[in-house]
Amino acid sequence: MEISPILDSSTLKQEPFMSTVNVISKTAVLETSIPEVIWLNTSFALQCFAQPLLEQLSEQANVTQWQYHPQLDEDCSLEQAILRLHDYLKTLPHPAHLIGHSTSGLLGLLYARVYPEQVKSLSLLAVGVDIAVDWQFLYYQHRWQLSPDELLSSMVYNLFGYQNQRNLDCLITLLKHDLIYSLSPHSLFRQVHLLPYEVAIPLLVCGSQDDIVVDDQDLQAWGAFLKPGDRLWSCLDGGHFFHCSQAPALAEQLVDFWQDSKHSQLGAPLTSAVIS
Repeated sequence: MEISPILDSSTLKQEPFMSTVNVISKTAVLETSIPEVIWLNTSFALQCFAQPLLEQLSEQANVTQWQYHPQLDEDCSLEQAILRLHDYLKTLPHPAHLIGHSTSGLLGLLYARVYPEQVKSLSLLAVGVDIAVDWQFLYYQHRWQLSPDELLSSMVYNLFGYQNQRNLDCLITLLKHDLIYSLSPHSLFRQVHLLPYEVAIPLLVCGSQDDIVVDDQDLQAWGAFLKPGDRLWSCLDGGHFFHCSQAPALAEQLVDFWQDSKHSQLGAPLTSAVIS
């Protein structure tokens, strides 16, 4: 996976506890500043990998990024994140399309179950049928076997492939910051399992067949939980951060899903697709 162009030392600057909103659409193509699409971000350190996709989407829709980054001395929980997300979404004049990768997708799914009237559709990226599993889940499962540095080096290889020493050091630093600052239901002493929640709004589930966190079996198992009109889409490669390397193909799927959801009813057929 090519990661050099999107790694930047500014990624590691930690902001105070807050939920923030950044408008990232290109104003030249906008007719209104009201967001249509909300990118959910609960991982400040790893947000850089979403930039290629957001750039693609901003060409075709009003896209806003909602961020949640707690400090160490603040209460950090999915419940708090849901409340803060609702504080923002209820200010919008109409429901929005939500997108979330990994734990951000879990947040979107939990939110949509409680407040479906605020959500036009939900797109989950790298969220398996065990919806709580993220890369930290794997980290803590193996933490007892290896030192932190050894395990993080191994995680970089499994998540991003072979890297030169500079990229390896940078990615290890990003993962360390993610462990400290990001929202995750897991810890060294407790790893959580959750089955999918049924939501009334249109749902798109996307992933990569070579993702070590959410493997293809976990992704395809969503088929048993999707209602008519929902979609399941996967690409052959790209790993856990496939939304970075497969941004053009994924953006095409997202836009098509949003356009279709404007006209579809819950009785429409289930769609499943794989790209090479």
